[in-house]
Amino acid sequence: MSSTEEGEFALIRRYFQDIGGSRFPVALSVGDDCAVLQPPAEQSLCFSIDTLVEGVHFPIGYPAQHVATRALGSALSDLAAMGASPAFFSLALTIPKVSHDWLASFSASLDEMARRFGVCLVGGDTTKGPLTVSVQVHGWLPHHSALCRKGASSGDSLYVSGTLGDAGAGLSLVLSEQRVLNERDRFLLQRFHQPEPRLDLGFALRGLASSCIDVSDGLLADARHLCACSGVGLEIDAEALPLSAALQQDFEADALSLAMTAGDDYELLFTVPAGKLDALRALEAQYAITCIGRVVEGGAVMVSQEGQPLKIERKGYDHFV
Repeated sequence: MSSTEEGEFALIRRYFQDIGGSRFPVALSVGDDCAVLQPPAEQSLCFSIDTLVEGVHFPIGYPAQHVATRALGSALSDLAAMGASPAFFSLALTIPKVSHDWLASFSASLDEMARRFGVCLVGGDTTKGPLTVSVQVHGWLPHHSALCRKGASSGDSLYVSGTLGDAGAGLSLVLSEQRVLNERDRFLLQRFHQPEPRLDLGFALRGLASSCIDVSDGLLADARHLCACSGVGLEIDAEALPLSAALQQDFEADALSLAMTAGDDYELLFTVPAGKLDALRALEAQYAITCIGRVVEGGAVMVSQEGQPLKIERKGYDHFV
């Protein structure tokens, strides 16, 4: 990590020196101008970067421990969508002032999640300004095995992991500042606070899925990204969407809209050719996956409910719309 702000290096040593522990093949890590890594044989490097800005990706005054888990969890989800094995990450942290309580909470939560998913911090930057967190994750992939958004073909089945809409409902609870919470509320809040990257499922889908993307901007928005890359259309059955009991009970009127447009669930949306469905079904006992539609000709995403076209007003999240 590098900068010119006085006291920065002391902060780095105190809060970020050993995040996630150390692991081979890191030759040089936090404390030098660059990290030095040795790629394993027959492996490709897979990397992605995500930025979270206060007031945009999380509310103003959001607890530090949740900022950490949202930042790392959402970044790791990109590796899951590619089928990559996580290895390292770098961190660029901009803070308006030095708060030791905030930094202690942030770094402790970051370290706990990093160790859980087997990634270590190898470098980055700290500076002063509006609260912004950028995490670049690095992982390994056997050559030519990456899951991609391109590759879906007409006739493939469309699947999604987990349940949809929970994180959007959790954000609604955060913004409402609801003080009395039931068990369902706490489940929904946890889905927003701590994204669960579906890394193991991503590994399992290598060689099975014809295309894959993680649901970050909302099911419909990310389905359109997949369509654009693959040059296909999608038909989605609204009745088939996997919804948690917590979402259906606490947000009954808005459950379907949240599931299709809210985003932040970080589930995997993927397509599977007919010839590989038997192999996929062998995974159903281990992973929560649901068939929600099919790939068709064209380039549009169509949603039906009880056999009738369903019009959705919201389109999913876009920073510039």
